[in-house]
Amino acid sequence: MLYVKEAKGSVEEVVEKLKTAAAENRFGVLGIHDLKEKMAAKGVEFAHECRILEVCNPVQAKEVLESNMAISTALPCRISVYEEGGRVRVATIKPTAMLALYGSPELEQVAQSVEETIVRIIDAASE
Repeated sequence: MLYVKEAKGSVEEVVEKLKTAAAENRFGVLGIHDLKEKMAAKGVEFAHECRILEVCNPVQAKEVLESNMAISTALPCRISVYEEGGRVRVATIKPTAMLALYGSPELEQVAQSVEETIVRIIDAASE
């Protein structure tokens, strides 16, 4: 269900690599959430570094949404970069696993394509 890879570099460095790899694979970064910063703004101390990138390929998103608007609850795709046990990890929920929740087998091919691209993006950013 998850794809997790250990990455080289700091959280910030890996986020920059992800942005580059996403663009090279025709995915846009729609937003980046810094959980430590967001929690601090709400008065909650959170010691861990964690960035969540929202990524999307608009052509593929359009195809999915035109078939099943309920899938909008899972879009855009998210890639998380976090520190755990002194290491930096990059993770995502596999699009094929998410698709299984929606009962739309006709979208299996596009979900597989998105998953392959996101894995490529994560692998490139983890080096």
